[in-house]
Amino acid sequence: MPKKAVYSLMLLLTAAIWGFAFVAQSAGGDAVGPFTFNCIRCMIGAAVLLPVIALLDKLGYGIKPRDKGSRKKLLISGSLIGIVLFLATNLQQLGITYGRNAGKAGFITACYLILVPVIGSFFGKKCGLHIWIAVVIAMAGIWLLSITGSTGLAWPDILLLLSALAFAVQILLIDSFVAEVDGIRMAAIQFLVCGLLSGIPMLILESGSWSADGKAFAVFAAPDALISILYAGLFSCGVAYTLQIVGQKNVPPTLASLLMSFESVFCVLGGRIFLGEKLSVRQIAGCAVVFAAILLAQFGELFFFRPRTKAETGQ
Repeated sequence: MPKKAVYSLMLLLTAAIWGFAFVAQSAGGDAVGPFTFNCIRCMIGAAVLLPVIALLDKLGYGIKPRDKGSRKKLLISGSLIGIVLFLATNLQQLGITYGRNAGKAGFITACYLILVPVIGSFFGKKCGLHIWIAVVIAMAGIWLLSITGSTGLAWPDILLLLSALAFAVQILLIDSFVAEVDGIRMAAIQFLVCGLLSGIPMLILESGSWSADGKAFAVFAAPDALISILYAGLFSCGVAYTLQIVGQKNVPPTLASLLMSFESVFCVLGGRIFLGEKLSVRQIAGCAVVFAAILLAQFGELFFFRPRTKAETGQ
């Protein structure tokens, strides 16, 4: 199999792992509580990346910090991104827990693909007309997905939208630091910081999971909790992030974006297969509209708003 195809499959597998992770988040969050779930999964993710860092260093993918300045930059960047990740993942987990629809949550969260260039435009990054059109289309899709009757936008959906906004900020921060530090090392730090911060509300709001009599610990042995936490920590944090780093280094950005955008599709499939979730015709239409907005945001400039060449204009 050609190398490009192998790396493309890596990115598609990453999208599948992250898409099915919404199922794990739905089941695991219900079993142990949203903050407990995120605390443990992020700690596992940070631990899993340690041997990955050693392996990638041997393969030539790692960038070891060579001096005090580079180590400080790595620590600051990882910590800052970890704080934003703490907001993003917990807003998302709360939205999934109280919204109780993993498929819909995946599509609303996927709006970060549109928000990234929009937010970037306020910091000097060019944002074409197709992005603003995609935003309007996405809002229409979210309306179809979320608003039922006269009740308006449900508050779990608002949490998911705020989560998408936080994920967009996180991606922009990663983009600003990743060229100067090792991406996997930065990921390990961000997961550690996110896990530690999630532990604070966990101990305050969900301390029953850690009661001294040991009975509450039994919840972690339940299949819904144990399998979900291990999947989210080992695969969603550790394996998928590594596949993304390796794959994106060897696949053109346009193809990489297309493959990664299938995360929301796998999310709906996972909710249907493993949780028995059913979407109404209106919600399915909303999913299709949001996905169309994602594709427009990712590829609109290439296919629909591509600048005309001199040959095409006759000059």
